[in-house]
Amino acid sequence: MIESRIPSRFARVALCVLATVVIVTPGLAAGDSVGGWAALVEGGHVALIRHGNAPPGYGGDPPGFKIDDCKTQRNLDELGREQARALGEAFRSHHVRVGRVLSSPWCRCLETAHLMAVGPVEKTWALVPDWEPSAPVRLHELTQLVSDWRGPGALVLVTHAFTVRALLGFLPTQGETVVLRPSAEGSGAADLVGLIATPR
Repeated sequence: MIESRIPSRFARVALCVLATVVIVTPGLAAGDSVGGWAALVEGGHVALIRHGNAPPGYGGDPPGFKIDDCKTQRNLDELGREQARALGEAFRSHHVRVGRVLSSPWCRCLETAHLMAVGPVEKTWALVPDWEPSAPVRLHELTQLVSDWRGPGALVLVTHAFTVRALLGFLPTQGETVVLRPSAEGSGAADLVGLIATPR
């Protein structure tokens, strides 16, 4: 279910759906997991993953949270951890070669990436929503990461719902994977080729 409540600190991010940075071309039927897996197996594609289940589920963190203290943040519950492990197993069972894994520095994203266990995890602020939508520096950096990827293998990016919304114009569910094909020209454009449902 798409979340309807937006936390105070991330609220402004929803305004950052700008025509100049949306990189998706239309035409994909929702839930095309077959096409998504096929693209990831092929290599040279990007898996943009929203972190696993983290109650209460509508985004944001408690007031006064600290980025270097997981106890102060909204975190994965056991369902979210199971989803992350299952997603990693799905990558392995589909024989997806992973070239690089990047995660938002938030604990729920890092834990998702580590529990997937598909490769060493690097942190990047490019996967955190811009808090100042008038200057979407992170979004531009993320757009470049996606459009520049050529492999080998798949680029795995573990992020937040509002980062995906700013980039693509919709909110993925927790644990859902959005599969993108970077444009051949490297012009900042990409095709949405698959949506892989959250593991159950």
